[in-house]
Amino acid sequence: MTEQAHHPEPQPLTPTAQKFVLHWGEMGTRWGLNRTVAQLHALLFISPRPLPADEISTVLAVARSNVSTSLRELQGWRIVRVVHVLGDRRDHFEAIKDVVEIFRIVSEERKRREIDPTLRVLSECVAESKANGEADAYTHERLVTMLEFLTAMTGMFEEIMRMPTPALKGVVKLRGKVITLLGSEKKKTG
Repeated sequence: MTEQAHHPEPQPLTPTAQKFVLHWGEMGTRWGLNRTVAQLHALLFISPRPLPADEISTVLAVARSNVSTSLRELQGWRIVRVVHVLGDRRDHFEAIKDVVEIFRIVSEERKRREIDPTLRVLSECVAESKANGEADAYTHERLVTMLEFLTAMTGMFEEIMRMPTPALKGVVKLRGKVITLLGSEKKKTG
């Protein structure tokens, strides 16, 4: 007689968990993600244990193929990883649970996908508009302004990303105080 692995029945989501998963899916679409990808991330984020793809499919009521595609995308973002569970040959998946680490990874990935290509194109456009001389003087001025701003913001972003986690958490707690300090300094000099 062969021994079959016991797989626990998928647990339905509590009303609070369901509310979070649905909302995260909705927000994901506003951030440019597929709804299922975002819902799957939310489910894994709040799950106390790694989940196999078939259980994710059942809980979210989506096709297994959609779950597989979504898992690959989340692994590409580096916020979900495969783990193995003793006594179960299936792959299980878990999300990174540290919100600061999620912020770092997603921010760096968005910078790589969105900001870096924009900076490259802006640099090319600045060089081209400079070469075109007076015909493009106004365009050149606008592009230089944009490139300088994005370059400065990217530098600030990179400094923030290099901060140790405790320092980053401290900066987050100071957010209103920094604005107040900078605002009061502006009034003194203005």
